[in-house]
Amino acid sequence: MALNVDQLNIVYPDWQRSYSFTAETGERLAIKGPSGVGKSTLLLCLAGFIEPASGTASWQDQDLLAFEPHQRPISMLFQEDNLFEHLSVEHNLKLGLSETGLEQLGLAVERLGIRNQLTKLPGQLSGGQRQRVGLIRTLLRPEPLIILDEPFAELDTETRALALEFSREQIEAEGKTLLLITHQDEDIAALATRTLHLG
Repeated sequence: MALNVDQLNIVYPDWQRSYSFTAETGERLAIKGPSGVGKSTLLLCLAGFIEPASGTASWQDQDLLAFEPHQRPISMLFQEDNLFEHLSVEHNLKLGLSETGLEQLGLAVERLGIRNQLTKLPGQLSGGQRQRVGLIRTLLRPEPLIILDEPFAELDTETRALALEFSREQIEAEGKTLLLITHQDEDIAALATRTLHLG
């Protein structure tokens, strides 16, 4: 198993959840469940931004929990896209990209309609444009595990279809593993290979 999560317990004063699941290399796993079940909390924990009370999480038999967030083999797009507001769109897009990612960037901004926004600051973009910038950067980074939390929520129907197609092609081409949170069944049908239900 590429990703193995075993009895990963997250505890707050009035809330507790335990997670166990696996994902194969190249698998695209959609995570579903009602609000409050801890979908985003789980992903934030795997990315290193929340400390679990107990349990294990490993990637390729290496203990994920032993690494700082920036050391983990994870590229994550949060519900808030977390662009650096003082940097141009182009500078934001290039952060953390490998040479391969930089080579792919031109085609990516063309496909998702961002080319004319490269010199702007994030504050000058619409919500949908910001989301596309964050999505491109996340998918083109070299890390083998992609985490997307509601990545298409701000997009209109046409742009959403383009973003879904781009995401699937990019993840498949690089053989990456995906963990996806979305409330839209059409996103899951277009992108996921399996669904994990949290109750």
